[in-house]
Amino acid sequence: MLLSAAVAAPLLTPAQAAQAAGPRRRPPDAGLRAVLREIDEKRIEATVRRLAAFGTRHTLSAQDDPARGIGAARDWIHEQFRTYAEASQGRMTVELQSFVQPVSPRVPTPTVITNVIATLRGSVTPERIYVVTGHYDSRATDVLDFTSDAPGADDDASGVAVVLELARVLARREPEATLVLAAVAGEEQGLYGSDHLAQAYKDAGADIQGMFSNDIVGTGDAHDGSRPAPHTVRLFVEGVPTAETTAEGNARRSVGGENDGASRQLGRHVSEVAANPHTGMDVRVVWRRDRYLRGSDHVSFLLRGYPAGRFTEPRENFDHEHQDVRVVDGVQFGDLVEFCDFGYIARVARVNAATLWTLANAPGTPKNVVIDTTLLTNATTLRWTLGTEPDLAGYEVVWRETTAPDWTHAVTVGKVATATVDVSKDNVQFGVRAVDTSGHRSPAAAPKPSS
Repeated sequence: MLLSAAVAAPLLTPAQAAQAAGPRRRPPDAGLRAVLREIDEKRIEATVRRLAAFGTRHTLSAQDDPARGIGAARDWIHEQFRTYAEASQGRMTVELQSFVQPVSPRVPTPTVITNVIATLRGSVTPERIYVVTGHYDSRATDVLDFTSDAPGADDDASGVAVVLELARVLARREPEATLVLAAVAGEEQGLYGSDHLAQAYKDAGADIQGMFSNDIVGTGDAHDGSRPAPHTVRLFVEGVPTAETTAEGNARRSVGGENDGASRQLGRHVSEVAANPHTGMDVRVVWRRDRYLRGSDHVSFLLRGYPAGRFTEPRENFDHEHQDVRVVDGVQFGDLVEFCDFGYIARVARVNAATLWTLANAPGTPKNVVIDTTLLTNATTLRWTLGTEPDLAGYEVVWRETTAPDWTHAVTVGKVATATVDVSKDNVQFGVRAVDTSGHRSPAAAPKPSS
């Protein structure tokens, strides 16, 4: 039986809405503050240095050399995850997910690619999953050169260091939803590791409600004389879903939903919960799938219809990415440890921790949200599927001007599956988010028009 709620609320003028626009910051609670304090810059530094010391981690490099190559890096990462899992009382499991990648333009012979995955099972809704990755493979200038040094300190030992530190800190805790912390391979050759991982989840019907790639998160200083940004991380999130169908595209265009895909809602959530003095970071949300001419492992999840985004440093220095280690006219090329800022990587890890912890401990994003379009009326009725979380307190209806980037209004409508607000759907964009008894809020879900 559907319950209903009727709520009347005033609508701001466009000028007032513009002034009110911007994410409403949610400070971390005591539990999350403890998580953030435990993130250790020194451990992150040790991880980056150890990964760089394998010489090369190219996907085509040796898999059976104990000191050099991707196999040695794989085994070391696996052992770190296993060590951290010992503190989880069985909640964290660790696996090597291997497959043979067939010949492709960047894989000249069939090659075994292995993802190293730590899964921290949720205590309340384990079927709800959030994924975070860094890729542990590296490359030199020639994408097929698997013998030259390719330390890959920034790209992407930094991202793997974030993932490992999250595993260490979170293994001793009990998130309500499941967290997957993965070091993937084959990224530089074509996103092969993450593609396999995402497809495995898709084949299993997994309910992945958010995924984040940490790729090139090593420094806020480009080392090229430009203005540093040591307290900013970029988050790339698409608006139009990569995997939308023709029918979904037609519906999106009919309601102006270009800025309301599920990934864009993740971006809004991150801005609210992870940009604060406790992380020491500002999150610069970029409304694109990724940078020009580049792509990262979140794309593999977007292709399967999962909401996903990519964290990356504010200004890259291309002398230090995809470059042979060399000096030319006094300029050092190569992705070396000396160009990383370990305090910066630690702050990125805190942004990730704040994001994952709040997502995992809030209720899930509301499902099957629709906006009633059967009647001509100046009120708006929304419906959704009532969640099953035991600590679910209810829902909020949120809205904003169609030209505003972030939600500007929120009204509580209770633990119901339908609500009517005295605001015209013709004028604003609506969303619905879930709230638990501790005040944790899910990302909003944008409604689809009823058929």
